[in-house]
Amino acid sequence: MQKLVDYDELPTAVRNFVSYKLTVQGRSQKTMDEYALDLRTFFRFLSVKRDGMDVKSMGDDDFAAVDISGIDMDFIGSVTTEEVYDFLYYVLEARGNKWSARARKLSALKSFYKYLTVSARAIDNDPTKNIDGPQKKKTLPKFLSLEESESLLEAVRADEASKTRERDFCILVLFLNCGMRLSELVGINLSDIDRNMESLRVLGKGAKERMIYLNDACRDALRSYLRVRAADEVQIKDRNALFLSSRHTRISNKTVQWVVGKYLKAAGLEHKHFSTHKLRHTAATLMYQSGNVDVRVLKDILGHEQLNTTQIYTHVSDEGMRKAMAANPLANFKAKGNPTQYDEEE
Repeated sequence: MQKLVDYDELPTAVRNFVSYKLTVQGRSQKTMDEYALDLRTFFRFLSVKRDGMDVKSMGDDDFAAVDISGIDMDFIGSVTTEEVYDFLYYVLEARGNKWSARARKLSALKSFYKYLTVSARAIDNDPTKNIDGPQKKKTLPKFLSLEESESLLEAVRADEASKTRERDFCILVLFLNCGMRLSELVGINLSDIDRNMESLRVLGKGAKERMIYLNDACRDALRSYLRVRAADEVQIKDRNALFLSSRHTRISNKTVQWVVGKYLKAAGLEHKHFSTHKLRHTAATLMYQSGNVDVRVLKDILGHEQLNTTQIYTHVSDEGMRKAMAANPLANFKAKGNPTQYDEEE
């Protein structure tokens, strides 16, 4: 996988940290690239600030030119909690980072300093230890209804002109039935699928494998796509990849996102501004609300570490609330006469 950052421009301590997380803890390259970018931004910010310059007034090119490769352990060990707070305020005000971006930056800093103080024992001071993460605004997950999900799948089936119809249909079926992440779907290999198509193995966050069990719709979609895939066997370059691009290589995240956007538009759902991750929300919500799947089972299906992450899907739907109100034993206890009219006092 292509790295997003030039590691030669980073301090030695950051390079050692990334190597440790990749080789010892098995973190993904993508995650560590993102952490490295966040740490690079932090140390550039701190270098400029300690030099007495106004970092907010710097242009992007000037900021990117700040050399941090020579930052040593004395500099890193001298970082204060107040400087971390200043950085989080800077990325909020000057860079417009939303909650998720700020939370990830703090997570990168916490992980880095935990490594230095606990694993490497290179410094004693952890300036992030007592910093709480930014508060996330609690919102319900966005998802497609059952009818909208069916419309999305029908849009693919109706696209007879598409040369990749079976592939695209299979992708959407797996998203909507299995609730897998984009990276998990793209990474599926033929060898990950059970011979009887009862289950498949995916590689989730933190390089953790889990089994996903397939229903009839998934098996049918896979068989249809694999027949088409087999017809191009001679041209296939990545023979173990399940989903292939038009160049006969493993399909990319960007292509899958394009496919989802294409058929959301075809189904008249583009106004929803949905993403592949919202299809994961859809699968989870449909399983919980319509399939009566226990939240603890749903946790394992989605590959969540903590149950509280899964509990966001236990929100009650509007339809459920309407049914609950109608089920009240007093729901039919009505006033005599026309309830919209009121008698005046005599």
